Amino acid sequence: MTTHPLAEAWTRRHFLGRSAQGIGTAALASLLSPRGAGARSQSLPRAKHVIALFMSGGPSHVDLFDPKPELARRDGQPIPDELTKGVHFAQISRQSGKPKLKASPYHFQKHGQSGIPVSELLPHTAEIIDEIAVVRSLHSHVFNHDPAVTYLNTGHERVGRPTMGSWLSYGLGSENEDLPAFVVLTSGVKLQPLLDNYWSSGFLPTQHQGVEFRPAGDPVLHLRRPPGISKARRRTELDLIRWMNARHHRDFADPEILTRIQQYELAFRMQASVPELTDLSQETNETLALYGARPGERSYANNCLLARRLVERGVRFVQLYDMGWDAHESLVKDLPRQCRAIDRATAGLIKDLKRRGLLEETLILWGGEFGRTPVVEGAGRLWGRDHHPHGFTMWMAGGGIRRGTVYGATDPFGFHAEENPVAVHDFHATALHCLGVDHEALTYRFQGRDFRLTDVAGKVVPELLR
Repeated sequence: MTTHPLAEAWTRRHFLGRSAQGIGTAALASLLSPRGAGARSQSLPRAKHVIALFMSGGPSHVDLFDPKPELARRDGQPIPDELTKGVHFAQISRQSGKPKLKASPYHFQKHGQSGIPVSELLPHTAEIIDEIAVVRSLHSHVFNHDPAVTYLNTGHERVGRPTMGSWLSYGLGSENEDLPAFVVLTSGVKLQPLLDNYWSSGFLPTQHQGVEFRPAGDPVLHLRRPPGISKARRRTELDLIRWMNARHHRDFADPEILTRIQQYELAFRMQASVPELTDLSQETNETLALYGARPGERSYANNCLLARRLVERGVRFVQLYDMGWDAHESLVKDLPRQCRAIDRATAGLIKDLKRRGLLEETLILWGGEFGRTPVVEGAGRLWGRDHHPHGFTMWMAGGGIRRGTVYGATDPFGFHAEENPVAVHDFHATALHCLGVDHEALTYRFQGRDFRLTDVAGKVVPELLR
């Protein structure tokens, strides 16, 4: 047995397609080797699945989860010099001149037994705040959207590395042979296009790439059998294609041929499983109302309900992208709109998972690629906040996470992560730990070196764990 996953790349890939879980089973077996670099942590995993709720564009931490009384007291004043040392003004605000502090126009109130303050824009999230660990001290070094989203997903701002969902598909596989291990759902206002590399498998075998389910029409493109083609005839065609591909692989030893074989087989099984899965009309009226879901619509609420149905069926990683959080010009219009679209459904997802006994085994991650500046961008009624990676908020809930807690803090203005700063790699390491995975051991050898989701950094944050 090799000492780390895919140390002998072709040998490991050769197992692709040999089982329902694909290479995940072989990879995990290798990760449990006596070397001590096994993927399993010393403690047993609390979570089996992940639902990542990604607010694409960057939600404003100082308007949602990180109240700043000092920001309110000094509203309209120039930003203090000590906050901007080492930071270029282009990373603070696109306005000319020295940016001015801008208080949140929204009221915060403490909620639950934990007494965690939540913005008035998120009344439903406030109801489940005791289930959440709010991390106020995330920080990143990436300022622009696409590289920042890539960094939050892959641990590196450059395109070409596997996303977290792909790493977990590779390392842990799937619990359902009729569905992909990694599924992507999208919603919201398309202010900027979503890129396929946001759910790419990078240099991992392509079977670990995220599969996008569409909100309307056929959930997966090209999945439906052509008119007049029976299931038996399709099975015969696939058997012929499989035989031809296997012969081609014997001649050329290309591991991607084996990936293609398995993906054909998965697509065949999905033809039966996906239509039933995506039929939300099977849910009760009470459950639909809990999420604010309406069957047939393209919405974040429908996607949250579908995410629950996916993890119920054993899908390992479900990622929801909600677009439209890039509030440069009209925060007072855009931010309430985005919060209305996601608030009820996010809370409904937590409540529904809990009552079904699934919250303990499902890790929920919420946040965007960065926060928003504590200074104003624009003037008059059309004002907003610019990108802000230096200190922002994300939250975690579910399997293995300490409930009703706040970890870390930004400075009195919400600018820098000041107390217990949490790097993106730390966030990833902690999430993997909840699944029983040692982030330093989940590796893949590519171009002569071992790569991992946390690159060469990252530490588990024990204060976030139960």
